[in-house]
Amino acid sequence: MKIAIIGAGGVGGYFGGCLARGGADTTFIVRGRTLEALRSRGLRVDSIKGDFLIPRVKATDDPSEVGPVDAVIVTVKAWQVPEVAGQIKPLIGADTAVVPLENGMESPDHLAAALGEQHVLGGLCGIVAFAVEPGHIRHIGADPFVMFGERDNRPSERTAKLREAFLAAGVGAEIPPDINRSMWTKFLFIAGMSGIGSAARVPVGVWRAQPETRSLAVRLLGEILAVAAARGVMLDSNAIQLTLDRYDGLPPESTSSLQRDVMEGKPSELDAQVGAVVRMAREAGIDAPVCETLYSVLLPQERKARAV
Repeated sequence: MKIAIIGAGGVGGYFGGCLARGGADTTFIVRGRTLEALRSRGLRVDSIKGDFLIPRVKATDDPSEVGPVDAVIVTVKAWQVPEVAGQIKPLIGADTAVVPLENGMESPDHLAAALGEQHVLGGLCGIVAFAVEPGHIRHIGADPFVMFGERDNRPSERTAKLREAFLAAGVGAEIPPDINRSMWTKFLFIAGMSGIGSAARVPVGVWRAQPETRSLAVRLLGEILAVAAARGVMLDSNAIQLTLDRYDGLPPESTSSLQRDVMEGKPSELDAQVGAVVRMAREAGIDAPVCETLYSVLLPQERKARAV
């Protein structure tokens, strides 16, 4: 199977590396120092599942050199998706599947607007990983998995083949009965963790143990559930407890990528996560005071990071 990976950070580097190691014809679409590192040193992955090195990696900053592929896995930050969407058009063939693995709910729509609804799947992933430096990925938590599916939930040959490629690479892969519901479940988890962690500036092991921040997280999760329900998606009745259980199961030092970007003064996915909840709540006429407060508190630094 011919696969293009857009980006090679914690998500793209890990899953793309696994696919390449598993035998898929994998090309990374990257640029700058990351492109230079992949071409000169290959891809190194330090993982709790086992370290590996791919000394020779296919990588380019020009998608037209690759041509149409069977699948495009988009792993850049959510705010970068509109920018890269049009650039990956040379990778699109008649039946190419484009799978966004970003944190957030809006990436499929951005990609569909640029590439056509017929090419875009819903998708999500689970992993705690980050780039130590260009071409060097460290996976520190969670048993990595991907989920994807046609946005109308119909079975398709292309999703089945992509799942086989991930499984052959040793990555858990699932085509859920309702990909939109699965995406909301992931969004509940990551937006809650990102919002609380970014404001508290401490890893999950600290804030989950404090009654005050844990209670705040419960209220935040309730706001996201209300927004999902307003948009026609009903999650499990015990979704909040299940999400708290997931937080409790993370390594104590875990942080979200949004939090790491905030703490490093970089542009983050604030707008795609906490900001998206605020927007969707307003559209639905729902109060979301926790999300509104966290978004307002974090927005000045976000604008500073973007020099707005």
